[in-house]
Amino acid sequence: MMIEVKVRPRARIEKVERDPSGAFTVWTTAPPDKGAANAAVAKLLAKELGVAPSRVVLRRGGASKHKVFEIV
Repeated sequence: MMIEVKVRPRARIEKVERDPSGAFTVWTTAPPDKGAANAAVAKLLAKELGVAPSRVVLRRGGASKHKVFEIV
């Protein structure tokens, strides 16, 4: 399953919201440096979806605010 995500790094809080189209917006306190925000977003998505963090894989957008994750 592929998931489109808009990331908001260095936020004050960590939360996940889903819009009506099925895309997610994820706020994380992690900085967008050396993959820290990507790892934090994967962990937050895993918690929201009820899957293991190892099953959430970044497929596109490693250096972008718009990312695509796959649940394997």
